[in-house]
Order: sequence, then C-alpha cells, then structure tokens
Amino acid sequence: MSTTTGVWTDLIGQDRVVATLRRAVAGARHAMTHAWLFTGPPGSGRSNAARAFAAALQCPEAGCGQCGTCRTVLSGAHPDVTVVRTEQLSIGVDEVRELVRRAAMAPTVGRYQVLVVEDADRLTERGADALLKSIEEPAARTVWLLCAPTADDVVATVRSRSRRVELSTPSEDAIAELLQRRDGIDAPMAAFAARVSQGHIGRARSLARNEAARIRRAEVLRLPSRLVSLGDCLTAAANLVESATEETGAITSDLDARERSALSEALGMTAKGARPRNAQAALRELEDQQKARAKRLQRDSLDRVLTELTCYYRDVLTLQTGAAARLINGELAEELGRLARRTSAESTLRRLDAILACRTALETNVAPLLAMESLMISLADL
Repeated sequence: MSTTTGVWTDLIGQDRVVATLRRAVAGARHAMTHAWLFTGPPGSGRSNAARAFAAALQCPEAGCGQCGTCRTVLSGAHPDVTVVRTEQLSIGVDEVRELVRRAAMAPTVGRYQVLVVEDADRLTERGADALLKSIEEPAARTVWLLCAPTADDVVATVRSRSRRVELSTPSEDAIAELLQRRDGIDAPMAAFAARVSQGHIGRARSLARNEAARIRRAEVLRLPSRLVSLGDCLTAAANLVESATEETGAITSDLDARERSALSEALGMTAKGARPRNAQAALRELEDQQKARAKRLQRDSLDRVLTELTCYYRDVLTLQTGAAARLINGELAEELGRLARRTSAESTLRRLDAILACRTALETNVAPLLAMESLMISLADL
C-alpha cells in the first residue's frame, strides 16, 4: 500500500525521494535549492515527482493534494508553474530562451516561479547553454525541475549545478495496488499489467485499460514462432512499421490539423487566400515540427515492440540457464519451453544483442523498415 499522502500519493515505491522533497518544502536547513534533476528508469514517475514537488512548493499546507493550489498545479493551470514536455526530437534554444525569460519573472500568485522540463535530456547544446546562465544566476524565487532518464543524459555543466533526485523502479505489487486504487482496475488485470510492464507505470496503465494495447502486445509475442522463412521476416517487419505508422497517424492527424488551422488564423490567412509576408516560412516550420513529432512517436511505438521482444527472449534465456527468476510471460510458458529446448543460450544472447542493435539503429536515424527487417532476420531460425 502507498505510505504517502497528499500530492505524493501516486509516487509509489519512492519513499526516500518523497522524504527528501518534503524536507525541502518544509525549509529544513540546506534541504532546498534552486535547481533539481529528477532521474530514473522509464515509467518510474520522474515527471510525476517533479509536478508533485511543484505543487507542494506552492501549497500553503506543503502539498495537501486537496486545495485549489494543488489541484491547479497538478492540472497544469497554475500561472507560476510552467511544464515543458515535447513530442519533438529536441528542445531548441528559442524555447529555452522563452523559459529563461519566464524564470526571471517574479511569481504572480504563488510562492515560487517553478519551471518543469520533463525532457531535459533533449536539450540541444545551444539550449543547454541558454539554460545554464539562469541556473548559475537564478532569480530569488525561481526553481528549476529537470527530468531525464539518467544524469549522464544531461549536459555536464547543467547536471553539476543541480541537486539530483534518483527514482527507482517500483515493485509489481506497488504498481498493481496503484492501478486498483487510482484507476479502478480489478485485481487480476492489475497484477497482469504490473507483471508484464516491468516497472513502467504508464505502460501498465495502458495495458490494464486498453484492450487494443493488449492485442498489439499479444501479436508481437507471436512473432518469434512465425519467423520461419525470409518472406515471413520481411512481411513481419513491414507489418510492424505499418502498424507503428497507423498508431502515430491516429494520434497526430487531428492534432496536426488543429495546429495548422490555429497558425493560419494567427497569421491572418483568410478564406480568400491572403498570405501575409513570412506565412509560408511559418507554415513550413510547423510542418517540419510535425514531421519530427510523428517520427518520434513512430520510434516510440517500435521501441515498445523491442521491449516486448526483449522480455520474450529474456524468458527463454531464463529457462535455458535454469535461473530462479519468474517468467515475465508466464502465460506462454509452454511455447517458451519449446524454444528454450530447441535453441541454445548462445543463440538467445545473439538475438538479444540484435534487439539492442535495432534500438541503436532507430536512435541513429536508420530507416525503420531496414532496421526492423534486419532484426526479424536475426530473430528467425533460418
């Protein structure tokens, strides 16, 4: 069960982190600072911890979770709390300069001017340089809350001037309890989602609430047994990329149209076709940003496929080595056992290396179809 209350309630398995943040809110000696860096594995709750801290800093009761201030901060509507999240591949210098300008302003209604950067690992070099000056010479009541997977993902000069808060992977039991308490998920489904998500709270919630997500996962886990020819490999790769593209399109199509419409209106482009000066450049820039967002979302979708395949072959290796670890995909124990007996641990390790190589390829802008074709061929027993 959760041992925390107020804005900290959903920070499961992070008692040490919560204690550190509470001391800072309470004003304990040397406990508060102007720049914080929240790190932790994907799904551990980095951004949730930062937003909870922001709410507690503004709350008259140090994070009660019930007052208007807490609710306003957590909903993203507080005038003195700016949350930056991006679907782009990076956060550029212009966006950071706007944050720095805001950081220099005195708070309007709250105790602090708080700026939460959920993807600090995506700051460009110039963006990080622009941020550095604000962190080195902070305004009196400004607090920066930066989030990244690891401290090494953040520019050294920025991380060296920030106090680190390291989150850990929450346990299966803690995730299952959260899903039941917060989302009303029944116990068996919550336990299943917590087990197969491997500590990723967001992924667990998606699997527990979304049947389509569970179907997609099941389809991915059927792939290894179906890769018996080169044609199977090429077809599987094409289907995976097409599915990721369709999933991305479902997210971005309406959003892209709304953004283009809003920009056109802001530029004064009338129904008669008037095109103010520089309008074309602004529209082209928006299109570039939308393409970058779609690219990232597609890559994220394919990365989930890689994660499921990693868990699958991890289970195979567990059986081959006789390890005592519990199977992640226990419902596939019979199939996993057959593959474990038919192949060697060395071949399973090669397949796991191929998955890692595919992830690296996608991160370095290799064409998704080529990367997935190479992976499927490496996984097949040809």
